[in-house]
Amino acid sequence: MTLDPERFNSIISKIGHAKVMILGDIMLDEYLFGSVNRISPEAPVPVVEIASDRVLLGGAANVAANIRALGNVPILVGTVGEDEAASKLARLLRQHDISGDFCIDDSSRQTTIKTRVMANSQQIVRADREDRQEIDTNIEERIFNRILSISDEIDAVIISDYGKGVVTASLLEKVIGVCERKNIFVGVDPHESRFSNYRQVSLITPNHHEAGFAYGRRISSPADLDEVGRGLLKQLKLRSILITRGADGMSLYQTEEKPTHIPTFARRVFDVTGAGDTVIALFVSAVCTGANLTESAIIANAGAGLSVAEVGTASVTKAQLSKELQRNIQNGNL
Repeated sequence: MTLDPERFNSIISKIGHAKVMILGDIMLDEYLFGSVNRISPEAPVPVVEIASDRVLLGGAANVAANIRALGNVPILVGTVGEDEAASKLARLLRQHDISGDFCIDDSSRQTTIKTRVMANSQQIVRADREDRQEIDTNIEERIFNRILSISDEIDAVIISDYGKGVVTASLLEKVIGVCERKNIFVGVDPHESRFSNYRQVSLITPNHHEAGFAYGRRISSPADLDEVGRGLLKQLKLRSILITRGADGMSLYQTEEKPTHIPTFARRVFDVTGAGDTVIALFVSAVCTGANLTESAIIANAGAGLSVAEVGTASVTKAQLSKELQRNIQNGNL
C-alpha cells in the first residue's frame, strides 16, 4: 500500500472547505484528575484526591469539533436538556466557533454527561448521567425540518449514534432518503444494536467488537474479519465499511473492491475516548475533497493515531495530520 506524498499533500491542502452536518447524540465529557494514595475505610475502593477538572465536547459535539479543527463548517443537529450542562455545552461550542442554532432544547431530557475520574494516568471509574429513551415525535419532526432547511447547502452528513435516543429509525430513514435524492455522502459512527437502521449509507465505521456483534460472529482471525466485513457490506447494501481494530489498525471493505488493511500509526495510547469521532470526521473531510475511499481511510487512520495519544477527546489539525502522514511515508509504513 502506497500513498504518493504529492497526492496526500494535495488532499490535505483541499480539506477545510466543506459544510458537514453532524446529526446525533450531543454530550459533555467531564474529567476529574487526581491521585490515589490510600484505600477507603468504608469500602475496598481507592480514594481519589481531585486536583483539577476539565470539561470537553463529547459525542456528536466532539465530531463537530473535529470537523471545525480541520477548517470545515460543522452544522451540529441534536438535542440538549434545559439544564446547567446545556449552558456549559453552549459555551464550549462558542469557544470552538461551532453554531448551536440547530441544537434543540428538550425539557423532557437531561444533557448527557460522561464523567471520568482519572488518577495516576489511569481511568478509575466512569459515571454517566443520561436519558436513553427515544425523542418524541414532535422533537423528531422539528429536527427533520431543520435538516431539510439546510439540505441544499451541505456537502456531507455524519450520523453519530451513541444510542441515546436522538437517531431514531424513522428519522434516520428520512434523512438517508433526502441524502440519496441529493447525492450527499452519509457516514455513520454506529451503535452496535442498531445496524439494520443504516442500510444503503455510504460508510459505517464500527470497531471490530461492534461489527462482530452486529453480524453475529466474533472476530478472532483474518478469515472472521473478512466474513464480517464482506457480510455486512452485502447485508446492509453499504458502499463501504471501515472496521477499526485497535492495535491492528483498520480494514476497509468496499463494493467491488479488494479489502484494504491499514496498520496502526499510533506510537502511544493514553486515551481512546473520541477516537471514533476523529476517524469519521477525517474520513468524511477527505471524501469532500474528492479523495477516494482508500485514501480517506489512510488519512483517517493517521489522525486516529494522533487522537489516542491525548487524554480526553482531541481534535486533529491539518498541520498535525500532514506531519504524521509524512512521518509514516518516510518510515515505510505507507
